[in-house]
Amino acid sequence: MGRLARCAVILALPLALAACFGSDTDRPSLWGGGQAGGPQPFPDNFRSDTLALMRTYLNNPVGVREASMAEPVQREVGGRQFYVSCLHFTPRETDGSYKGMRERAVIFVNGRADRVVDRTNELCAGAVYAAFPELEKMTR
Repeated sequence: MGRLARCAVILALPLALAACFGSDTDRPSLWGGGQAGGPQPFPDNFRSDTLALMRTYLNNPVGVREASMAEPVQREVGGRQFYVSCLHFTPRETDGSYKGMRERAVIFVNGRADRVVDRTNELCAGAVYAAFPELEKMTR
């Protein structure tokens, strides 16, 4: 292989790798990329999406008590506006006991539940909670 050909391959390699690791999906990222810049749609199925996400988030989704949820509102997350819904619940511990009430925030991207956040001080300030019995009825 000639010297010129090797230089061309070496210069083209970073471009090829960038194309492999790039994303061409329509799903925006919370903290990266320019795709999440537009207005976010209201999550119409926020209750069922939240249940599905919490089923995977909790180690044992059975036996949750005192569950309540706030309707999604727009909050700034990572410099962008997303719909956020806040949850209060008491999960069953691995030993079967119940400890303190937990507060979590569910962030919706493109109208779908995307992630659960533990640090909720700013996201859930002023949230108005209503009973969420579906969370208490979860099974494995």
